[in-house]
Amino acid sequence: MPKTTLRKTLRSKGHRALIDILVEARERAGLTQRDLAARLKRPHSFIGRIEAGERRVDVIEFIEITRVMGLDPNHLFAKLLE
Repeated sequence: MPKTTLRKTLRSKGHRALIDILVEARERAGLTQRDLAARLKRPHSFIGRIEAGERRVDVIEFIEITRVMGLDPNHLFAKLLE
């Protein structure tokens, strides 16, 4: 079986698209970065680093973030695939 290597995704086109979708969703929900961080019981720098593209979001975090905004993670994930 050929060996495959995953390329780095931080600051990739797909990573930027994910960030844009999350920022848009947060703003539509009427939340600041601090509001969202408080709902997640995380420091506001957690959201700031994600939105600045300095930190990846894993699948479980993505689900948690979207749910605390009152959104369906499947819907937002589907937007990534468009």
